[in-house]
Amino acid sequence: MIASPSLTTTAPVVDFFHDVVCGWCFVLAPRLQQVSAELGIQVRHRSFVLQDSREQMIEVFGSMPRAKAIILGHWADCAAHDDSARIDIDGMRAQDFEYPSGWLGALACQAAGMLGGNDAHGAMFDAVQWAHLHQHRNIGDAEVLLDIAEALGHPRGTFADAMRSDHVHQRVQADRAEAAALGIRSIPTVIGGNGLRLQTLPLPHLRQALAHLVAA
Repeated sequence: MIASPSLTTTAPVVDFFHDVVCGWCFVLAPRLQQVSAELGIQVRHRSFVLQDSREQMIEVFGSMPRAKAIILGHWADCAAHDDSARIDIDGMRAQDFEYPSGWLGALACQAAGMLGGNDAHGAMFDAVQWAHLHQHRNIGDAEVLLDIAEALGHPRGTFADAMRSDHVHQRVQADRAEAAALGIRSIPTVIGGNGLRLQTLPLPHLRQALAHLVAA
């Protein structure tokens, strides 16, 4: 078992469980980033993989074309609640690649975290989500993820080795085990002190909920 990623801070800390393919995570992430900066709260990034393989996606959705159709329906709901028009549903619908699982993206985020710490994990997560939901790139392709990592300043070869490493796989599985122990079954989920457990909220409601951590 890998220990939870640590933060050297006396500020309140929340754990943000997310998946790179999760539209609601894309909606929540910038709000959480804004409010945490306002309130001086540290966000610890944690991996949660909804489906970790093509086989599991077929098991859940029935087929890969059906998976894409259903998930793009979810994207429409997310787009209706996003604070800006960032989600390109038609662009993704036009792509001929199968809708990806979040497994490789989770490995990429954990590789970034291993190489650069929690902030690097968060930066990779945001960049992969942007590539997926706005640019409709195929984040199920490791080369695309390496392109993203390289654009963020990671040496390509080093990053590729990290993604393939046992340690990074263990980091993903450790976060999944922690999520299971906490009873997390859907994402995004934000966990904090005093029993705080949040999912996607409008910005004012999120600010109000997290303010209690600072006042505690």
